[in-house]
Parts: sequence; C-alpha cells; structure tokens
Amino acid sequence: MNDKQRIEKIKNWILDYISEKMPKKATSLVIGVSGGIDSAVTSTICALTGIKTITISLPIRQIKSQDDLSKAHCKWLKEKYKNVEIKNINLDNVFDQFEKTLSDSNSEHAFANSRARLRMMTLYQVAGSNNGIVIGTGNLIEDSIAFFATKFGDMACDLNPIGDCTKSQVWDMGKELNVDKRIIDAKPTDGLFDDGRTDEDQLKISYQEIENIIKDPNHPGQKRLAEIKKFNLHKIFPIPVCKINN
Repeated sequence: MNDKQRIEKIKNWILDYISEKMPKKATSLVIGVSGGIDSAVTSTICALTGIKTITISLPIRQIKSQDDLSKAHCKWLKEKYKNVEIKNINLDNVFDQFEKTLSDSNSEHAFANSRARLRMMTLYQVAGSNNGIVIGTGNLIEDSIAFFATKFGDMACDLNPIGDCTKSQVWDMGKELNVDKRIIDAKPTDGLFDDGRTDEDQLKISYQEIENIIKDPNHPGQKRLAEIKKFNLHKIFPIPVCKINN
C-alpha cells in the first residue's frame, strides 16, 4: 500500500466509523495539534473527510518554536479546507494555578503528566460542546512501547486513525499531504517539559531504532524494548479491580 492509498483508507475508516459504528453520529472531529508530525498528519486526514474538524493549539508554557509550528499548521489547514475550525486555547494560567495549589506535591514527572491530562480534559470539553469525538494521534511505534499515553493530549481518545501506522509511514504520509517541511523535520517531542526534551531524550532510543527492533524478533534490542514497554504498560492496561466472589 502506498502513502496515497494509506491516507485514503484512513479517511474512509473515519467516515465509516462515524456513519456506521456510532449510536449517535458525531458532527465534528476534535484534535489537539502540537506542531509535530503525528497530529499534523492526523488532522489533515480528518480535514479530508469533509466533517467539521476542530484543530486546537493547547500550549502550556510551550517552547515558542513548537507553538509556532502548531499555529502555522492550523492556519494552513484552515486556508486549505473549509470544514476546518481553529481554536487557540492557552492553558498557562490554568496550569500555573494548578501547580501553585499542588506546590507541596512538586514532582516534575507528575506535573508533566498533569499537563497531558489537562489537554485531554480540554479536548473533551470542546468535543462535548460540539457533538464531537476526540481524535488521537498515537502511532504504532508509540503504542508498541505504551509511550503514546504521555503524548500531546493522548491520555485518552475516542478514535485513533494512525494507531496502526509506523512513525516512518506517518512521516511519508506527511510528505504526501504536503505538510510543512519544518514539521516533518522537527524532532518528535511531547512538549510536556520546560526544557524541551525530545522523545528520544526520554526513551534513550530513536523511533527508527524501535521500528527496526519491532520488525526483527531476533534483534538484540528486544530486551531493551521490553524494559521500556514494561515501565509504561500501566498506561494502557484496564484499571485493576478487586473481584469479590459473593
């Protein structure tokens, strides 16, 4: 399957889900746009469906270059597709108050996850106010190591169009869709830390390396991948429930 065919398949899958799988048909697709390749490709495919697509920039103390790319992509989409609506929702003040209130629980990692959850709540608030569903942007590589749950607004979603696509495929689809080259070339980051650390900084391994390991069950990096996944699995497993046998 080439990139054009993959894009068409994903677009039709979204349309089929909306028209055939939902008890109440959604009339809008809501997606957080980070300035990264995953959300850029996903939001563009959403726009291709013709369904009202609400793209949202959700900066929280965002590095300017990341926020600029997010807004530039949203503007490009709006100019290209009439069904696109843009929202810029700055959450700095909300997060500042949250951080101040929880000052005695000062964990950098916990606050980073709280940023993602705050974004998630915002996406659902907008979706709930527009008869919409929240569109996720986690790709297959992130899913394989359960990393996507800490990404931009991906703590939860209603639909994940690129969940079966590798990072390489997402990059290639971005080129096919004429996504801004700056976004294609940008180093992937969740944007949840003030120092701007990339995904590779956090994982200590590149997406291409992970992809190579996944493709080869005998790859010497399988152990390393298993360790990363084990650390993150709690993010995707169902919540443990104590079973009571009466």
